[in-house]
Amino acid sequence: MKKKSFVLLLAGLLGVTTLTSRDWTSVQAQAQVKPQQSITPKFISSQQAGQLKLLGDAKPFIPPSLGRSAKPDEGDSRGIPSGIDNRIPMLSRKYPWSAIGRVQGTTTDARDYHCTGTLISDNLVLTNAHCVIDPETGKLSTKIEFMPNVIDKNYQDIAQVEQVVYGTDFKKGSSLNPNDWAIMKINQPLGRKYGHLGLQSIPSTTLVRKQKAFFFVGYSGDFPNEKYQKYFTAGPGWTASYEEKCSIVKEEAGFLLHDCATAGGSSGGAIIGVINDAPYIVALNNAEVKRPSTGQDIINLAVKISTIEQALGRN
Repeated sequence: MKKKSFVLLLAGLLGVTTLTSRDWTSVQAQAQVKPQQSITPKFISSQQAGQLKLLGDAKPFIPPSLGRSAKPDEGDSRGIPSGIDNRIPMLSRKYPWSAIGRVQGTTTDARDYHCTGTLISDNLVLTNAHCVIDPETGKLSTKIEFMPNVIDKNYQDIAQVEQVVYGTDFKKGSSLNPNDWAIMKINQPLGRKYGHLGLQSIPSTTLVRKQKAFFFVGYSGDFPNEKYQKYFTAGPGWTASYEEKCSIVKEEAGFLLHDCATAGGSSGGAIIGVINDAPYIVALNNAEVKRPSTGQDIINLAVKISTIEQALGRN
């Protein structure tokens, strides 16, 4: 498909369908987490933040005391049989699963929603711009929190977002935007405790050649699904799903197209590859485009890491 025709297709679809971007939920604070004074985030455009060096060295960090595991479902297995779904629940408290968490936001009209975020430094979390800015109204979220490694609504820490650097505010053009990324500065250095993932900009042609080489983790609003419901008490969106053998299938109109299983709530989730035995974020999930007549996914979109690096002046 040519770039122009792809853009026209997306534009046409947006007239009759919406992005499954955020999952609206009712949220109750965990008893073990002390309440904090509410922080209203400060929002900064990427043009204003080019010299902040937010990406650092973009290398993974594993806390020495945490341990590492290649199995996202190890630990509390809950007696779940293998092979009942192509996605499995993320149940491990070890790295790198520890660095992935739930982004919880509150809108100007007091509605709660959630997305997915990943620690990329001691106090920085990568997610989507539409997880902090409403793409339909352009209004900024009034409160944003990050809870790493949430499993069945259980978590040990919750941080508030003090500052957000965003790639787009959606005021120019469609809500489908290849600059749909945001980096959130949180008020606690949780990356020291939970670790953080690296960032790696890989040419799209190389990503496409590496079929079934990546994995995806997100707090999807449709997971745990019916097959898993009896093993969890908190309901969908409170345990992340893991899918292996994902592929980047193409680059079009500034987006990466991918086949990872996503749904509302998994926006901002990292598409991850293992490079030299270490986990790196190679793309950032940002949207599913659905067929209006059936509701089925037509295509999944992701933000390129090079797009983020270029916006922040990192070569």
